[in-house]
Amino acid sequence: MLAVAFTFPVGRYHATPWGRHVNEADLEWPPSPWRITRALIAVWHRKLDPARRDIALLERLLGKLAAEAPHYRVPEAVHAHTRHYMPGKSHKRTLIFDAFARLDAKEALTAVWPDVDLEPNEATLLDELLVGLGFLGRAESWVDAARLPDWFDECNCVPGEEEVDTATGEVRERLALLAPMPPADYAMFQRTQIDGIAKRTDLKTKERKAVAVTLPDSWLSAVSLDTDRLRAVGWSAPPAARSVAYLRPAGLLRPVAQAHRRTLELPSVTTFRFALYGKPLPRIEDAVRVGEWLRAAVMSRAKRKCGEDAIPSVLSGHGLEKADVHGHAFWLPEDADGDGRIDHLLVRVPAGLSGKSRAAVESLRRLWNHDGQEWQVVLEGAGGVEIFAGSAIAGSVLCGSGQVFETVTPYLMPWHAKPCFGVEEQVRRECRTRGLPEPASVEMLQRICIAGRERTPLDFHRFRTKRGHIQPDTRGHFLRLTFSKPVSGPLALGFGCHFGLGQFVARRS
Repeated sequence: MLAVAFTFPVGRYHATPWGRHVNEADLEWPPSPWRITRALIAVWHRKLDPARRDIALLERLLGKLAAEAPHYRVPEAVHAHTRHYMPGKSHKRTLIFDAFARLDAKEALTAVWPDVDLEPNEATLLDELLVGLGFLGRAESWVDAARLPDWFDECNCVPGEEEVDTATGEVRERLALLAPMPPADYAMFQRTQIDGIAKRTDLKTKERKAVAVTLPDSWLSAVSLDTDRLRAVGWSAPPAARSVAYLRPAGLLRPVAQAHRRTLELPSVTTFRFALYGKPLPRIEDAVRVGEWLRAAVMSRAKRKCGEDAIPSVLSGHGLEKADVHGHAFWLPEDADGDGRIDHLLVRVPAGLSGKSRAAVESLRRLWNHDGQEWQVVLEGAGGVEIFAGSAIAGSVLCGSGQVFETVTPYLMPWHAKPCFGVEEQVRRECRTRGLPEPASVEMLQRICIAGRERTPLDFHRFRTKRGHIQPDTRGHFLRLTFSKPVSGPLALGFGCHFGLGQFVARRS
């Protein structure tokens, strides 16, 4: 492994991406592998003793770096700029934007090549080049660079294309950085281009020669070519460069400095309701999938708001006391208009949420899955469950009350069935442990009607994606529960009830 740390003593980094105009105020952050390579070549030419230069050694060193796209540990920075007028002809002035990253001068940006191992003479040369590196990017981007003997931190800007982390649900920004082609790839590219130029009849001899000069046989010469010469013959990108897709955490390069302000502590609430927008909306038959997507999206927000190790158990569902297994969050998809499509999302936390954890739930703006589908999410309100069944907010069918409740998603037994301990007995036991009255009757329903179509439990997705999860019941049942006195929703029972299975709604009279 090879790790190189860059620190910027004045807390500024100036660099315009290749192909962008300075007045676009765009910024290359982190520094591209192409920029780092060319900076090392410049040091070799300008600061090393000519008598000690070994061009073959330099090419071997840089070729190893080019063979692998580096990973980065990038500190947080602010994308800032200044504006000033440059004098021109006839007393005209031109407005210039000078964009830069503003960061902590003590914070290091680390470039890591995980699979690169240098020979002793290559490592010595790299150390000399890094010592001689005075700036990176523009001349005002002063830099101190050094090779690290050991490095055990975690990179946060890595090659990749999946904007949503499948493991954590975290949303990442995608960017493209230029990197040198590996020498073998350039050799193949160069031969192809030279052959193509020779076959073109629309180019004059002078033009053909000008383009050929920008495709030298030497890989090191190709990487070292001046940008002005490449642009003069029409290259939209350096011919010896390749574009590498990278992913970095959203907000790593902020447009403004983060304000430090006091925020009012949000009071505790138990219920959040969101409207879901997009085409097509998910089917109610996929309720458990949507419930899991909803939790993953909120957990992503909670990690930012609270910190990964400070998410309360009532929100995450982890580390709960055995006596309080249902006080944590229920993630309930809802078909409010009865068309068979999920149009609302209900987050119910019986123990209540306040402060940062409440703010994390309320900050949810979108829902996505691993297939690339995405829906917009709009918060309709937060408070006690009673406000969602009233007239102040469009009524939630899940928050209604009554004496007769029927399933809208299959009920799956949470325990293994035994003689005298089947569906009815397990429903009664659950009601007792939840502090609900036992139902006077539990009736089995063969089918339910959704948007004019009859559905059976087998038409629903009935499985969690969590590995190693014990599921006593894989078939499911539709039920009608009749209580001796009114009961208030939301009512969700059985296996997977925290993710949309086993949902009951009060039957309207």
